[in-house]
Amino acid sequence: MRELKLPFYVQLALVLISIVIILILMRAGSLIFIPLFFALLISVTLYPLCDRMERTGLPRSLAAFFSVLLFIIGMGAFIYLLAVQIISFSQDFPEFRKRIILLIADLQDFISRKYHVNASQQIDYLNNSTTNILERVANSIGGLFTSVLEFVIWTIFVFVFSYFILFHRRLLYKFITSLFKPSMQDKVNTVIADTRSIINHYILGLLLEMTIMTVVNCSVFFLLGVKYALLLGMLAAVLNIVPYLGIYTATAIAMLVTFANGTLNEALGVGISLIVVHFFDANVLMPRIVGSRVKMNALITILAVLAGNLVWGIAGMFLFIPLTAILKVIFEQIEATRPWALLIGAEDKLTQKE
Repeated sequence: MRELKLPFYVQLALVLISIVIILILMRAGSLIFIPLFFALLISVTLYPLCDRMERTGLPRSLAAFFSVLLFIIGMGAFIYLLAVQIISFSQDFPEFRKRIILLIADLQDFISRKYHVNASQQIDYLNNSTTNILERVANSIGGLFTSVLEFVIWTIFVFVFSYFILFHRRLLYKFITSLFKPSMQDKVNTVIADTRSIINHYILGLLLEMTIMTVVNCSVFFLLGVKYALLLGMLAAVLNIVPYLGIYTATAIAMLVTFANGTLNEALGVGISLIVVHFFDANVLMPRIVGSRVKMNALITILAVLAGNLVWGIAGMFLFIPLTAILKVIFEQIEATRPWALLIGAEDKLTQKE
């Protein structure tokens, strides 16, 4: 059968149209795809543990169940520790609120002296500017219970999906391999093995990195005498998972809380310390922990984060990184899509010399 070769501009148009259609379908089916992809990441990460349990003689169903249960216990312990710090922070919130009010009063006094705008005019301006915001907040409070309920149900489905993916993993493997011709089985097996390796490197690497960053951040904050050091250190480590954007969000929150409970110099010290720690993490920890298997250039990483936020919201900002890395593995095995794999990957030394 003669192969039809289309002009480059036609191929490019078809590729772009396909990408748009896929993103629309992913957004429309987000209630299914998000928990399913989270479950895929969790189940692939737990696969070595589940397989080891099976080799000891444990039935597959129990091995899958205990693997997921251990993961839930580990995540629950971290969430419990974070919740304890949040509750401690909420108990001191009245004092925090008084401090914020004093800071606002000082700011109003500065504006009044510097720009000759009295306090009443400032308050009128703020009231006019925040009317729509308050209305939106009031409307959103009504749906708070529904959002929490949806999150709980969504989380349950993630763990249920994880269990069934582990339990039926051999069936899923046979299904995937049966979709392709026997001549392509080697490439299919390579893609499956590389995908599993990438997910393990990424998830386990992030968990280890988050643990190290929690210890480092909390230690630095304790040395600086920062109030709520444990809460801010854990929060900064969690937000650091989101590439490039998370660290700046964490820095802004930490500086605001520190400034409200201390001085401007302390807040600046917190900001500088977080940036220095992040520089150490990005250039030392991340390359060694996660490894080169998940390596993507900064431009594609940022685009993946933004596209993930556009399609799946906050969850997409996390999920689109491993998804893009998986696409890179698939593109490397197909001759027609290898240029796309080259675009996603990071520059090696040879490319940089050219």
